[in-house]
Amino acid sequence: MNLRTFIERPVFSAVISITIVILGVIGLFSLPVEQYPDIAPPTVMVRTTYFGASAETLQKSVIAPLEEAINGVENMTYMTSSASNSGAVSIQIYFKQGTDPDMAAVNVQNKVATATAKLPAEVTQVGVTTIKRQTSMLQVFALSSPDDSFDEGFLANYISINLKPEILRFQGVGEMVVLGGDYSMRVWLKPDIMAQYGLVPSDVSAVLAEQNIEAATGSFGENANETYQYAMKFRGRRILPEEFGEIVIRSSADGEVLKLKDIAEIELGRESYAYVGMLDQHPSVSCMVFQTAGSNATEVNAQIDAFLEEARKDLPKGVELRQVMSSDDFLYASIHEVIKTLLEAIFLVILVVYVFLQDLRSTLIPLVGIVVSLVGTFAFMSVAGFSLNLITLFALVLVIGTVVDDAIVVVEAVQARFDVGYKSSYMASIDAMKGISNAVITSSLVFMAVFIPVSFMSGTSGTFYTQFGLTMAVAVGISAINALTLSPALCAILLRSYINEDGTEKDNFAARFRKAFNAAFTKIIEKYKNGVLFFIDHRWLTWSLLVASIVLLVFLMNTTKTSLVPEEDQGVILVDVTTPAGCSLATTNKILDQMNERLKGIPQLRFISRTAGYGLISGQGNSAGMFILRLKDWDERTAKEDQVNAVIAQVYARTADVKDAVVFAMSPGMIPGYGTGNALDVNLQDKTGGDFTQFYTYTQQYIAQLNQRPEVKRAYSSFAINYPQWMVDVDAAQCKRAGISPKEVLATLSGYYGGQYVSDFNRFSKIYKVMIQSDPKYRLDEESLDNAFVRMSDGQMAPLSQFVKLTRVYGAETLSRFNMYNSIALSVMPADGYSTGDALRAVKETAEVSLPKGYGYDFGGITREENQESGTTAIIFGICILMIYLILSALYESFLIPFAVILAVPVGLMGSFLFSKLLGLENNIYLQTGLIMLIGLLAKTAILLTEYAVERRKSGMGLVGAAVSAAKARLRPILMTALTMIFGLFPLVVANGVGANGNRSLGTGAVGGMIIGTLALLFIVPCLFIVFQYLQERLRPMQFEHSHDWQIQEEYVVATEERQQHLEEKKAEDQKGGKK
Repeated sequence: MNLRTFIERPVFSAVISITIVILGVIGLFSLPVEQYPDIAPPTVMVRTTYFGASAETLQKSVIAPLEEAINGVENMTYMTSSASNSGAVSIQIYFKQGTDPDMAAVNVQNKVATATAKLPAEVTQVGVTTIKRQTSMLQVFALSSPDDSFDEGFLANYISINLKPEILRFQGVGEMVVLGGDYSMRVWLKPDIMAQYGLVPSDVSAVLAEQNIEAATGSFGENANETYQYAMKFRGRRILPEEFGEIVIRSSADGEVLKLKDIAEIELGRESYAYVGMLDQHPSVSCMVFQTAGSNATEVNAQIDAFLEEARKDLPKGVELRQVMSSDDFLYASIHEVIKTLLEAIFLVILVVYVFLQDLRSTLIPLVGIVVSLVGTFAFMSVAGFSLNLITLFALVLVIGTVVDDAIVVVEAVQARFDVGYKSSYMASIDAMKGISNAVITSSLVFMAVFIPVSFMSGTSGTFYTQFGLTMAVAVGISAINALTLSPALCAILLRSYINEDGTEKDNFAARFRKAFNAAFTKIIEKYKNGVLFFIDHRWLTWSLLVASIVLLVFLMNTTKTSLVPEEDQGVILVDVTTPAGCSLATTNKILDQMNERLKGIPQLRFISRTAGYGLISGQGNSAGMFILRLKDWDERTAKEDQVNAVIAQVYARTADVKDAVVFAMSPGMIPGYGTGNALDVNLQDKTGGDFTQFYTYTQQYIAQLNQRPEVKRAYSSFAINYPQWMVDVDAAQCKRAGISPKEVLATLSGYYGGQYVSDFNRFSKIYKVMIQSDPKYRLDEESLDNAFVRMSDGQMAPLSQFVKLTRVYGAETLSRFNMYNSIALSVMPADGYSTGDALRAVKETAEVSLPKGYGYDFGGITREENQESGTTAIIFGICILMIYLILSALYESFLIPFAVILAVPVGLMGSFLFSKLLGLENNIYLQTGLIMLIGLLAKTAILLTEYAVERRKSGMGLVGAAVSAAKARLRPILMTALTMIFGLFPLVVANGVGANGNRSLGTGAVGGMIIGTLALLFIVPCLFIVFQYLQERLRPMQFEHSHDWQIQEEYVVATEERQQHLEEKKAEDQKGGKK
C-alpha cells in the first residue's frame, strides 16, 4: 500500500488511529496497578514450635534435620533459619525468579515429610507448617481499645475469630501474623499439692488424653424394623474451665475422687504471653499481612481494605481498627505524582512545538500523535501481562519527547514545502512524505531495536528493563504508524499555506510570529554553519573531544554512587529495639514506655504503634521490641526537616538518653518481597563449626571496623551471647539409684517449667490448645526445683533438685543459620552522601581484612540482588550500541558509516553521568533505564542527520557540502526533539515530595545526556560523517545519481556557492597571514 493512500483516504487513516486508541482504553482498564513489576523471588516458609525448648535444642533437634532434607530443593537459591528460646522455629527458602510458587511450596512440603520421623514427638504433635509467602508486609493494621475497656487477649482473639479467617481466604494473602496469643485452656499445676498425691505432669497429660476426647457412639434402631431410630452423641471435649476442673484424676475404692481442679488452677488464658502491644499508649494488637509470590499487592490490599471497612461497622463499643502502614500509601501517592508529571510534560512539549511551528493547527498534529501513541501502548501492556507501575509510567513520561518527534518531522517537512511556495497542503504533504518516510521508518526501527536485546536480560534488572523497554518500543512503533498514516492526512486537511494566491504573505499574528522567528532562526543557522565548518577545519578537536568524553565516561561510571533503586520517603519509620540481655517482657515494656514518651513529641508523627516481645530485626524474644511510626502525609511535610531521614535523626536524638535500649531506625524496603527494611542484609557465616563465643568475638571486631568506614552510617546486629541461662545436667547415677531414667526427670521438668501441649478443645467455632504448666509463682527461680517433685520407682516423691544440677552460663536468645552455616545477621545503613553500592563495597573490603580463615559472609534480600547486578550497566550499554551498529550497517551497506552515529552516543552518556555526579545522584535502575532511552533517541536523531547527508552525497555534493547541508536542514527538527525532551522532563529534575529521588535520577540523567548529546550531534556527527564516508568511498567508490528532489537540487546549488565562498575566505586569510 502506497503512503499516498493514507493522505487520499483521511477517514481510513483516522479509523486506524481511533481503533488503536479504543484498544488502548480497553487495555488500560484491565491493567493491574503495582509499585514495581513482580520481581521478588518466590519464598516458602517452614514453621513449627517446640514448647519450652531452648534455641540450641531447636537447632540440633528440629532445624538440622529439616535443613538437611530441604537443602537442594529444585530452583532454590538460598535458605535461612532462626530458632529462639521461646520455642519458635522458622526456615525461609528462597527460589529463583520465575519459579512457580505453588510448585515450590509442594516440593518443600515433600522434603519436610521425609524429615518428620527425625523430629521430636512434641514437634510432630504441634505439626510443621509450610507456607508460601513473601518476606515483605502488604500492610499492618491494629485493633486497639482507646478507652482501655478491653485487654490484649480479647483483641487478639477478636481478630483471630472474626477477621483472620476471612482475610486468609483472599487470593494473594500468604500469611497473617497476629502479635498476640490465641485462646488456650491453661492448666496451672500446683507441684506441692501434686506431690502429696504422688502425681507428676505426665499423669495429667494421660488423664486429659483419656477423658477430653470426641467419640462415635452409634445409634439405636439402626438396621432394624423399628419405627424410630435414635442417634447417640457423646458430650465430647470440655469447653469451659469449670468443665475441665471436673476431669477425674484418681478415684479410690472408698469413693474419694481427686479432680483436676484440686491440683491445678484452670483458666481460659493465652497460648503465648510473649507480646505486649500499645497504640498511642492504649492496649493494642498488631497484625502483619504477607502476600504470596506473583500476586498483585494493590489488588490484595484493596480486598483487605474493603473487608476491614465493613468489619469496622460491627466492632464492639470501645474497640477501634486502624491501619498502621500499607504498601499502597506510597504507591498511590507516587503514581499520582508521575501522572501529574506526565500531564506537565505533555503541556511543556506542546508549548515547545508551538514555538517552533508557530501555528496552532500544526501543533495539534503532534498532540494527536502523543495521545494515540500513549493510549495505544496500554493495549500492548495488557496483552503482554505488564502492569501499570512506576517503571512503565516513567517509560510513558520519557517517550513523550520521542513520539512527538515523528509527528514533528512530518509537520516540519510539510511546512518546508510551504516555505518554497507550495500552496496546496495536499501536494505539500504527498511531496514531503516521499523524502522522509524512509528516515521515519529507519529511525523508529533503530530506536525500537535498542530495547529488544535488553528485554532478554534475566534477574531483577532484566524485569525492569523488559517492561520499561518494550513499553517505550511499542509507543514509538505506534508513533511511527501514526506519523505515516494519520499525521500526513491531518497535514493535508488542517495545514494552510501562509502565502496568498497573489504570492504575498498573509498578515496575521501567526504569520508575523513566523516571520520574526524565521528571521532569528536564519541567523542561528548561519552561526551554526560556521561552527560546523570550524569543527570540520579542526578535526583534531573533534577527535580530542571524543577521546576526552569516553575517558570521562569511564571515570564517571566507576566513581558515581550506585544502588539498585533509590531510597524514598514512604511515610513510615520502622524502629527495632533491643533491651539488655535477660530482661523480662515486663521490663522491656517499661523501657518502651520511656521511649514512647520521648517519641510522641516528634511533630511529624501521626501516631505510634509499638509491640514488646517482637522486633523487626531481632525477631521474637523478651528483650525485643519495635515501633512503627506513621508520619503525616507528604503534603504536610514539605520542609527539609520533615523528610524521613531528618525524622530518623530525631528518633536517635530523642532516645539517646534511654540507656537500656539499643535502637535501630530505618525506612521500609523499597521493593516488595525483598525484606522489611532498607538496610543492607549481611550475614556473617561460621564455616568452621566452632562455638558461638568465638564467632561472636570476630563479629564484634568486624562490626567495629565496619563502623569506622566513612561509607557506613551504622552497622548493627541484635545478636548477643550474654543472656543469662542455666545449664541443666541430670545425674544419671542418682537416677539409676532411684529406679528412674533421666528422660523421666526431663519430662517432669518440661511439664512444670516448659509447658506442654497435651490436648485440644473447641470454642467460638475454632480449635484451641490445652496447655499444662506449673503456676508462675512455683517457677520464679532455681530454688523452686526443691518444690517440684519427680516420682521414683517405689512411688515415693523426690524433689527435682536431687537429680538436676544447674550451672550458670551465658548464651544467645536467638540462633540463626544461613545456607546451613551458623550465622549472625547484620543490618548496615549507608552514611549520608554515600549509596548502598558504596556501603556494599565497604562490607566486602572490611571482611577481607578482618574476618579470619573459615569465616565468610553472604547477602540476603535486595542486597543479594544488588551484589549480583553490579557491572551490568556496561553490558547493557554495550548490547544497545551493538544493536544500533548492526542495524545501521545493514541500512547503509557499510561497516564504517555507522560509526558516525555510534561515536556520538558516548558523549551523551557522559553528559548523563556528569549531571548526575554534579547533583549527587546515584547510578540506579532509574538512571539506567533513562540512559537506554537516551541511547536510542540520540541514535535515532543522528540517523536523520546522516540519512540526509548520504542522500545529498549521492546526488553529487562534496563531502563537506553534504555534511553541512544536512546539518542545516536538520537543525530545526534536532533542536525541537532535544528541547521537547528537555522541557518535558524538566518537572522530574526539580521534583520533590513523594518519589522525588527516583524522579530526579531519571530526569537529571536524561536531560543532562540530551543537552550534551545534542551538542555532540550538531557539531561532531557532521565531522565524523565526512571521515567515515571518505573511508567508505576509498573502499567502494560512490555511484552518483542525479536527484529529482527539488530541495536537494536547491541545496546542491547553495552548497556549491557556500563552498566556493568558504575557500575564497580561507585563501584570503592565508594570503593575509603570509604578508604579515
